[in-house]
Amino acid sequence: MLGSFTGSSNSSNSDMGERLLNTAARQSIRHLFSQSESVDVTVRCYPSSKILQGTIDSFKMTGRGLVIRKAFQVEEMSFETDAVSLNFGAVLKGKIRLKQPTQAIAVVTLSEAGINQAFEAELVKKRLQNISTPELNAISGDEPVSFTDVELQLLPENQVRIFAKAEIPHHGTVPVSVVTTIIVQRRRRILFGNPQFQPDAVPAELRSVSEKLTEAFVQILDNMVDLDKFDLDGVLMRINRLETQGKKLVFSGYAQVEQFPGT
Repeated sequence: MLGSFTGSSNSSNSDMGERLLNTAARQSIRHLFSQSESVDVTVRCYPSSKILQGTIDSFKMTGRGLVIRKAFQVEEMSFETDAVSLNFGAVLKGKIRLKQPTQAIAVVTLSEAGINQAFEAELVKKRLQNISTPELNAISGDEPVSFTDVELQLLPENQVRIFAKAEIPHHGTVPVSVVTTIIVQRRRRILFGNPQFQPDAVPAELRSVSEKLTEAFVQILDNMVDLDKFDLDGVLMRINRLETQGKKLVFSGYAQVEQFPGT
């Protein structure tokens, strides 16, 4: 009878631990996003009594309609960790603290509309304004150049078409148009490879200067997306693959999690 009672008590405690863990994980993850249509968290732990020792088989998170930093839209995101070793005392206080780092596989889906909205974010616009490089100075006479009204179209086979306007002294506004291939370098940088200038979108009298501006613009974009430049609160992210799927851009990769987000 005593054994039966003890087993029942352990089961009750582990069930309570699972509920606390689910709640803490959901709250921590929600804090990463300015907005979210849905965020679901699943804790896998078998047998469930392992949670009392601070061990679980995996976390799985799926989210839709997510907004990061009030400007960057993510259509869908999911990640699932390997086995996780937790400080169970922290779980009882509604927090999640890892005893040791863990890895997670991740899939992120961006929409074409969401990518274009990101180009309107202040953080991105600042990177495209008042730029001075040797290549641009040769065109502008040492005056800074700004790129505005960026529009990206997703194409098959990881290609994209990008339109923009270059504000340049002595020439006014010059349209820029290019088709390029998105590639991953060293699993952390997004590059725009094999750029092909699109003259048909540019008035004939501006094509020569537009082609030079296009080359410089692609170089600027190449330096904008480097995961090592982002502070992800104890999470090191790497991209294994990306693919254009209609009007969506899908990234898959992994994350080395040193500490749980939001803690």
